[in-house]
Amino acid sequence: MSRPETSPPRAADHLARRLFDAGCRHAFGMPGGEVLTVMDALVRAGIEVTLARHENAAAFMAEGVWHRTGAPGILVATLGPGILNGVNAIANAHQDRVPLIVLSGCVDADEGLSYTHQILDHQAVLAPITKATFRLTAQGADIIADRAVGIATGGRPGPVHIDVPISVADERVALPRLRRRPDAVPMVPAAPEQAREWLAAAQRPVMIVGLDAVNEGAGAVIRATAEHLNIPVITTYKAKGILPETHPLSLGGAGLSSLADGILVPLVQSADLILCVGYDPIEMRPGWREIWDPAEVNVIDIAAVPNDHYMHQATLNIVGDSGPSLAAIADGIAPRSTWPDGEIATARAALGRAFPTDDMWGPAAVIDEARRALPEEAIITVDSGAHRILLSQMWVTHRPRSVLQSSALCTMGCAVPLAMGAKLAAPEATVVSFSGDAGFLMVAGELSTAAELNLPVIFVVFVDASLALIEKKQRERQMASLAVDFGRHDFAAIGRAFGGHGVRVTNRAELRAALEAAQQADRFTVIAAEIGRGAYDNRI
Repeated sequence: MSRPETSPPRAADHLARRLFDAGCRHAFGMPGGEVLTVMDALVRAGIEVTLARHENAAAFMAEGVWHRTGAPGILVATLGPGILNGVNAIANAHQDRVPLIVLSGCVDADEGLSYTHQILDHQAVLAPITKATFRLTAQGADIIADRAVGIATGGRPGPVHIDVPISVADERVALPRLRRRPDAVPMVPAAPEQAREWLAAAQRPVMIVGLDAVNEGAGAVIRATAEHLNIPVITTYKAKGILPETHPLSLGGAGLSSLADGILVPLVQSADLILCVGYDPIEMRPGWREIWDPAEVNVIDIAAVPNDHYMHQATLNIVGDSGPSLAAIADGIAPRSTWPDGEIATARAALGRAFPTDDMWGPAAVIDEARRALPEEAIITVDSGAHRILLSQMWVTHRPRSVLQSSALCTMGCAVPLAMGAKLAAPEATVVSFSGDAGFLMVAGELSTAAELNLPVIFVVFVDASLALIEKKQRERQMASLAVDFGRHDFAAIGRAFGGHGVRVTNRAELRAALEAAQQADRFTVIAAEIGRGAYDNRI
């Protein structure tokens, strides 16, 4: 609940008010003496501050909220070890295009000349992994806050850091007017006539859709264009669901699975027009590097920023919003049949065979049974590891932002806090986290946060006592198993110890019963799914 603002406002109050105006209602972190005024200002502005057990998890909770509300996430961290604990998740926000406002406390400049305890240059540390970093000043508090929001949410979204000196946060400043930059209004582009000619003539077009299209809300245009012109759609993992994956033109997600690549890459290479719509190849692996030659096939690349990554090149680059740009290219083009030899249906059938759902038990059975037991609109999060590759191919979703993961940085330990943030922002939703046992152990302490927030999230843990993906790679390279195995811990007991429910399951029936009970529970549930070593062989 907000408290009355002090008069005249403190610099920290100007900062907090701008974040509230941006739609922010939640902040996450751990307190320190250097951020007490910042936290007080956030609460006075109407932004709830949630205590996490680690700043890394706090940032992922903030991301989970953003996926549900569209407002920038907020991480609060004290100086030194506090802000350094958040570096991994801040880098993830940078690579996964998450608008995260990072608020750190720091000592005043004069004090820093002679006081060295826990002192380091936060801005120097964070500059390479943020879109911008600022040091708050009292007279410029409104400008810095406004710039931070605009930069974080503009173009390709990303994290922005504000270092807040202790005395500046407390300084009272009466600004004669609050300076705000007006929202940028994108122009509807005039479609290059060459692009329209290529699209009208294409017999085997394919569309590759990525995260920019999700962030820009281009789903309706993508679906309408695909249906009107009969264009199959491949997505990156972050764009899963922008076209419902039950749609006959959907070829699902791609990027990590060699099995899926073996089906999808040849299809793309046989196309006579490739439409990259908001496609950010930061999610993809080397198997997708330069798989086409723009001198031999027409490639139209619509992206938020110019192509400087060189993962692929295009015959024509269009820098702009995905939806309006695609609509302008497709406007007035008559519908026609494409892929005359039934290649789209053939590819969908091949993907189904590559990822069968009829296993008696194992990771594929866990994923299939969960998909059957959970509501269609469930929000799921998934940690990095072998299970993520399998789940990202098998999980059928019907809307974007319903499968949350770290797909650019691919960091472990993200699924649990992502789920908690999503549930906090959407309490009516069924939210399920899927973790490997190693990733779950990284953030197990956040179960206490889930208990204190009374969040009935379902945490599914794949228990095989191994870093399965790395162990698999070692075997494939005929190396000894090294530093990948650990004990089979009682994860169900860990859940109960933190105040939730805990269930161990070893077959489909037990898993189905546990999922049904968890959906009715008044607190969180940890479901430990025991699977065998090597269970991912020939599966991803």
